[in-house]
Amino acid sequence: MNNSIPTLPEAYTEPIKSYLPGSSERQLLENELNRQLDQVIDIPLIINGQKIRTPEQHKVVCPHDHAHLLATFCHAQKKEIDLAIDAALTAKPGWEAMPWQERASIFLKAADLISQKYTYVLNTATMLGQSKNAFQAEIDATCELVDFLRFNAIFMEQIYKHQPKSEKGVWNRTEYRALEGFVFALTPFNFTAIAGNLCAAPAIMGNTIVWKPSSNAVLSGYYLMKIFKEAGLPDGVINFIPGKGSRVGEIVLNHKDLAGIHFTGSTRVFQTLWKKVGANIETYASYPRIVGETGGKDFIFMHPSADTDQVVAAAIRGAFEYQGQKCSACSRMYVPRSRWDEVEHKIKAAADEIKPGSVMEFKNFMTAVIDEAAFDKSLGFIERAKASGSARILSGGTADKTKGFFIDPTLIVTDDPCYESMTQEIFAPILTLYVYEDETLDATLELVDKTSVYALTGAVFATDRQAIHKMTKKLAHCAGNFYINDKPTGAVVGHQPFGGARASGTNDKAGSFLNLLRWTSARTIKENFVPPGNFHYPFMTE
Repeated sequence: MNNSIPTLPEAYTEPIKSYLPGSSERQLLENELNRQLDQVIDIPLIINGQKIRTPEQHKVVCPHDHAHLLATFCHAQKKEIDLAIDAALTAKPGWEAMPWQERASIFLKAADLISQKYTYVLNTATMLGQSKNAFQAEIDATCELVDFLRFNAIFMEQIYKHQPKSEKGVWNRTEYRALEGFVFALTPFNFTAIAGNLCAAPAIMGNTIVWKPSSNAVLSGYYLMKIFKEAGLPDGVINFIPGKGSRVGEIVLNHKDLAGIHFTGSTRVFQTLWKKVGANIETYASYPRIVGETGGKDFIFMHPSADTDQVVAAAIRGAFEYQGQKCSACSRMYVPRSRWDEVEHKIKAAADEIKPGSVMEFKNFMTAVIDEAAFDKSLGFIERAKASGSARILSGGTADKTKGFFIDPTLIVTDDPCYESMTQEIFAPILTLYVYEDETLDATLELVDKTSVYALTGAVFATDRQAIHKMTKKLAHCAGNFYINDKPTGAVVGHQPFGGARASGTNDKAGSFLNLLRWTSARTIKENFVPPGNFHYPFMTE
């Protein structure tokens, strides 16, 4: 019997490998890239720990080389979706009853497996299947994912330690129960770490999961399932069912035991999910928790006092890393007229230097967008800008999908602060710049606030401290993650909890205890050591 009160190992931020030429880590990654390129794997559904195959097969290809087949995977049909729900509900009592330290140890082991044994496997799957360069894959599939797993264990411990006060003769305590039912995790293509966390965060709190990954990130998701299994995750706790979103959603959202939805993706899809839950609200055993992080129209606002080189570096990295396919990516920028000439020259020179290419060439800062639909949508914004009387292309504006879905980093300049690429999310390497008159700074800050339905990330640049204070206050509701003299991307777990409001989501802050609180249902227990023997109160005495 273990009657100790353990303390978990302290969480720490995973060091980032640099993959310098000639380094052992570079060689190991290249070896794994070649190994995965030389095989085509068959990816099944994984339900209750069992591999299940269906007749409907789909392909995993490299977005940067779309003729290259990496894997085939099965789509779940109604039978398999029902099986996944049943498996999650069957596994739940045992998983929820498992001591929290044991649940923590499973995910802490998964973190160490990822950071040591499977770093190159998971990074390679992310590079090839999602077209991330080596650095972007490293900070995502290894570092951020490992950070989520380690810090979530600590956040769980902190939550469980939070207890009410007790007076003489009474013991008050709070239990943090898992939700009643199962949690539906819908995960995006752009971050392997988000996919892992959307499953792991509810699971570590005792919930069981039905997981529908993006069809563009099935390869890395499959490896994640294998890692969780090796770490000791019991069968049925996470059930992996790639498939058509509408088919899976129709069955899951109509199930009475739906306890929660953990989502990252488009605002339109999230709103559709919310509407369906609302329409079915009388069906459910309890009100489902809905946690979502959706779109962004993220900005950089340059004050006249800002350092131009710092602004340009932040804009290029913030807009074009991972081809702009981050919900936090900078896609609109406000530049004062007094600084425009130098900004225009420097940002154009920087963007012109970037040439997208294969992930196999480590020199490439950018690679391909995720698929043909994303390519076509992005090219539409570029072509409309070329034809517009209120916009012009400063750099880029060219694209080629012959071999891969490549779009050159594109800078659009507009004289209309409400132009479509200043207000609509694009999810591509397209940054639109608007030049404001210095004397209209206050009015332009109002434009930043009012011209987008989103409120995810944003950044201001200035050396004037009064201006920083003013802009921070004026833009209070524009961004759930706000940056001062830094790019609006790259939130670190445990350091900058991530999430936004308005049409950007429920702002439940992944990477903090706030998110894990959403996956618990508290029960308060009062124990009276000396209960009264009759019902009379002192005031009743005559």
